[in-house]
Amino acid sequence: MRFDPEEKEILESFERDEWQSVLNEEELEYYRQCARYTLRKTKRINLRISERDLLAIKKIAQEEGIPYQTLIASLIHKYVEEKLKGLLKNTP
Repeated sequence: MRFDPEEKEILESFERDEWQSVLNEEELEYYRQCARYTLRKTKRINLRISERDLLAIKKIAQEEGIPYQTLIASLIHKYVEEKLKGLLKNTP
């Protein structure tokens, strides 16, 4: 099985016994909710952005060879993941 660097780091951390069980029921519920939202199907939204930004996104998407909607979804996902990482670091 091949792992990306982040997965490999997590596995090595687990094998070093650096992981602890979550004992706080509130924290446990928070992680359950995160897991539920991760597994949900995508939802459609309407979003207004400037024409200039849309043209730039379409150009980048074309260069990447992906649909522009996929690029937008990817950008949002990456932003949210970074924010969640920051929140989790501050979780007791």
